Amino acid sequence: MSGYRIAVFASGTGGNFQALAEAAAEGRLGGATVELLVCDKPAAPVVGRAERLGIPAHLFVPKQYGSREEYEAEIVAKLEELDIDLVVLAGYMRLLTSVIVDKYAGRLINIHPSLLPAFPGTNAIGQALDYGVKLSGVTVHFVDGGMDTGPIIAQRAIEVAEHETEESFAQAVHAVEQELYPQVVALFAQGRVKLEGRKVTLLKG
Repeated sequence: MSGYRIAVFASGTGGNFQALAEAAAEGRLGGATVELLVCDKPAAPVVGRAERLGIPAHLFVPKQYGSREEYEAEIVAKLEELDIDLVVLAGYMRLLTSVIVDKYAGRLINIHPSLLPAFPGTNAIGQALDYGVKLSGVTVHFVDGGMDTGPIIAQRAIEVAEHETEESFAQAVHAVEQELYPQVVALFAQGRVKLEGRKVTLLKG
């Protein structure tokens, strides 16, 4: 199979999934194509987006399996069948095990709504506002099996306005995510991301 092929894992509304798919269709993903959606919630809105975009989906219900490793082995088989080059987590709300993390080491990325290492884990936007930070933002990072602990690929800062609400700041964060994530995936597709230890270098085109 030719080209640079990505799979997107998502659990929710799918805003980043849509942004990646649209970027691919418009030629803004460095030649990459979105070949698969992996979703652990068959009723999630992202599934409808995939259907409308004509992108195949691998849907599963985790509690129907004996372990996380069991359903991840099934996912890996699907990824291998499609010759996936990069696994892109976009609002996928499950920690991955070594079944996927080891198999796709260096080819597995996530986007997080804070400037890591600040505010890892769930509700990062709420955590940041509760803390009273003046700057927060978005981080794209490699996945290493920890909770948002992998090497950082790219970050974008966002100023926190006076009287910012969680809802208003979330809108600002999502807008930046949907701009930054396709740019980073394009760099991967162009072979411009170099990882050495924890240091990531983005090579000029």
